[in-house]
Amino acid sequence: MTTRPSRELEWFENPTPGRDYEIRFEAPEFTCLCPKTGQPDFATLRIRYVPDRRCVELKSLKLYLGSFREEGHFHEAVTNRVLDDLVLLLAPRSMSVEADFNVRGGIHTVVEARHP
Repeated sequence: MTTRPSRELEWFENPTPGRDYEIRFEAPEFTCLCPKTGQPDFATLRIRYVPDRRCVELKSLKLYLGSFREEGHFHEAVTNRVLDDLVLLLAPRSMSVEADFNVRGGIHTVVEARHP
């Protein structure tokens, strides 16, 4: 059983595909690096989606989010990357990813990306 960060997201069949229901995740320890300074950026990621036929497997999501830790990403880019990767994997009915970054340089940044 691996605990190393990985970009391999996994899914399982939605047990109730005939019903609309919302799944919410909160990852309060998301980190990546500022691409300009190399300093760490810390954020709480909030993922909400209405599944269609697939649901994301949580351990793979945890390892996926951890894979950004040593990479430089602008806030806007990393938020949209997470959304794009999850939409590609799951084809959800709807999804949003909110990245609530800690204050850095006196500025608090929140980026939200939505599908569709």
